Amino acid sequence: MSPTQVVVIVIVLVVLAALAAVAVRAGRRRALRQRFGPEYDRVVAEQDSRGAAERELRERERRHAELQLTPLAPESRARYAAAWEELQVRFVDSPGETVGDADELVTRLIADRGYPTGDFDDQIAHLSVKHARTLAHYRDAHEIRLRHERGEASTEELRQALVHYRALFADLLGADPVAHQPPEQRQPDHEHDVPSR
Repeated sequence: MSPTQVVVIVIVLVVLAALAAVAVRAGRRRALRQRFGPEYDRVVAEQDSRGAAERELRERERRHAELQLTPLAPESRARYAAAWEELQVRFVDSPGETVGDADELVTRLIADRGYPTGDFDDQIAHLSVKHARTLAHYRDAHEIRLRHERGEASTEELRQALVHYRALFADLLGADPVAHQPPEQRQPDHEHDVPSR
């Protein structure tokens, strides 16, 4: 074999290896996008580079794999659904307090499922692996609750916070918390059954 042929073979092998690496990277990126949905784009926007964002998301997957997550027993699911229904009924009379209680109920459900509940950003990171599609709701609800604590949120915004909390709550519960109630026991349907004032 001539030296030219050896060089050509080496170049072809290097090109094939590079193409394989690009294909593997594209497959990983596609898998991360599918798993994290809108959270993928959010993390990419927050990081210095797409590579750094993807490393962050893979690290989230690694930490998530270490959790001892537990499914809810049917009795627990029913108790949570009843507690949510009670929150929605109380909203009309005390929206601010109800939003605080909704935050506590969601946090309790997060803990019961096996997720850590300390730092909000850590909660988001752990939840993003399996519940990424409802995280924007959770962030919005959390922000409205904080604004309420500063006296800056309107009643309509508090109603919206309850709707946002419900999205993650239902995702963690594995079902719509109001769907289990017979129609005659449900509250009026207004933006997912949350009464407005």
